[in-house]
Amino acid sequence: MLIKRHDAPLDDAEWRAFLKEHDFGELIAPGAGRDLPVVVPTHFLWDGKQEVVLHLAKPNPVWEALAERPRALLSVFGAYTYIPGHWNQDEYGVPTSYYAAVQLACDVQVIDDPAGVAAILERQLAHFQPEGKHAPVEPGDNRYGALLPSIRGIRVSVTDVRAKLKFGANRTVEHREVVAEKLRERGGVLDLEAREHVLDRIARGRK
Repeated sequence: MLIKRHDAPLDDAEWRAFLKEHDFGELIAPGAGRDLPVVVPTHFLWDGKQEVVLHLAKPNPVWEALAERPRALLSVFGAYTYIPGHWNQDEYGVPTSYYAAVQLACDVQVIDDPAGVAAILERQLAHFQPEGKHAPVEPGDNRYGALLPSIRGIRVSVTDVRAKLKFGANRTVEHREVVAEKLRERGGVLDLEAREHVLDRIARGRK
């Protein structure tokens, strides 16, 4: 993706903070010699450093692409919102979009061992369902043990990161404060998320 200088992260902490709060994205597997890649919307669990784990059903077409080439891109985005032209204090009122996007280039390891798949499920459940209230996650004659043969695990090692935080940082502080107020007034969930990014970048001195 195109990343202009003013849309680049202030530092690694900025994109890491975004990714920590977003655990759903698209796993994109190019395979080898394909017309189009396989794109899978999925929840995932990032360890905050270099590893991501997830699981998918065995009928998923992604497995063939990963067998051809064990590389993938995990694309995650959020805080996306439309900025009307009349919010921008320009003579012609040019509209734009605000959004955050992080793309992780990954080496992929497919996990078929029941204990390994169970370990991934257990980690994901601890993250997405911290209140518990689920059967034990282990191979064997039990609720989850019966389901393990129908899924496969994925463990990826992140080899590169590209991040973009497009929130008007090429504009003056005064301009961005006006847009932030407009986002507050419109008040959609994504508007408010984008507003937080705008104000955070102002506070951190991005001009």
